[in-house]
Order: sequence, then C-alpha cells, then structure tokens
Amino acid sequence: MPRESYQESISKLREDVLYMSELVSENLRSGLDALEQKDDELAMEVIARDDDINTMYLELEQQCVDLIALQQPVASDLRTIAASFKIITDLERIGDLATNLAEYASAADCDVFPEVDIQHIGDETLEMLTHAMQAYADEDPGRCQTVATHDDNVDDLCEAASSTVVQALINRNVTGDAAFDAESYIQDVSRLLLSIRDLERVGDHGVNIAARSLYMTENDDSLLY
Repeated sequence: MPRESYQESISKLREDVLYMSELVSENLRSGLDALEQKDDELAMEVIARDDDINTMYLELEQQCVDLIALQQPVASDLRTIAASFKIITDLERIGDLATNLAEYASAADCDVFPEVDIQHIGDETLEMLTHAMQAYADEDPGRCQTVATHDDNVDDLCEAASSTVVQALINRNVTGDAAFDAESYIQDVSRLLLSIRDLERVGDHGVNIAARSLYMTENDDSLLY
C-alpha cells in the first residue's frame, strides 16, 4: 500500500471511531431518556440499535487487525491503531450499558427514590465521554487529564446515590402496611442500584478512552490501569 493510501486508512479509522462514539453517545442518551420516561418504545429502539453498534465494532476491529498485519506500523502509527482498537472496545461496552438502562425502563419505578438523580449522573458520564472522544480527536493531553479528574466526581455521585438507596432500604418501616408490596419494592431498589453501577462503569470506560488517547498522543501510560 502506498504511503499516502496508508495514512488515509489510518485517518479513516479515526473518523470511523469518532462516528461510532457518536452512535454510542446517542444510544446512551436515549437509554437515559427511556429510563426517566418509562418509554417502552424508545427502550426497544435503544436495544435494537445496539446490534448496529456491535456490527460497527467488529468492522473497526478488522480494520485495526488489517492495518497491523499488512502494514506493520511502528511508533506513533502503531500507538494510534492500538489505542483505537482499545477505544472501540470501551465504546462497545458503553453501548451494552446503554442497553441495560433501556431494559430497566419498562419495569423501573422512577419515583421510588426521587432524591436520587439518575439523569444528573448520566449527564456527567455523557460529558466525560464527550471530552474523552474530543481528546482522541484533537490529540489533547490536557483534556485526557480533565476526564480522569471528572471521574472522581462521578464516583462520588454514584457512591452518594447508592448510600441513599441502601440507607432508605434499611430504614424502611413496613410494619402494618398491608398495601406495601415488598417484592416489587426490592426489585425497584435493585434496578436503581444497577443503574447507578452501570453509569459508574460508563465513567470508567470514559477514563479508559482518555488513557488510551493520552498514550496515543504522548506515549504516556500514566492513566493506564
């Protein structure tokens, strides 16, 4: 492959990774909306679109493999391909987490713990993902560090939300409340805790993307865990 064509292939890979991140971000936003609105139709759309994300992941994975196998890249080109390979894996997993949120949508009772703002946590994780992908697009090491710092805030939000739910569960007094459906209540608690956990994992994947972007740009592995 001529050098110009080779560089065009690497540029196309990066463009495709950014496009995949747009699809994943849109699906995560829709998953959060479906959860908040208990919108079954939107939830089914999120679940269906995950197949497209998975297909794109496999196509991009093959692009990475072909570039490594056929071109034997070195130095910065190899870091770019390797980072892209890892980033699409994180994006695919975020897509799976968006699907989880959609699956909770039809059954979850969003009013059980109104003091737990799942949407705010979701907005924070989406912002992390946006900044992480911008760092990848712009090769911006400073933005990579910002994403890692932002994750501490998301972790704090998730910990506080989980503590609120668990404490309310402990304090729940159902004695003499014949109308109380304990099984349904426990299921709602479980779904809410799972939603919090899934959003925390989205944040972790955002940090992974920032870490790979920093490695790609600066050959700096300080954010890699």
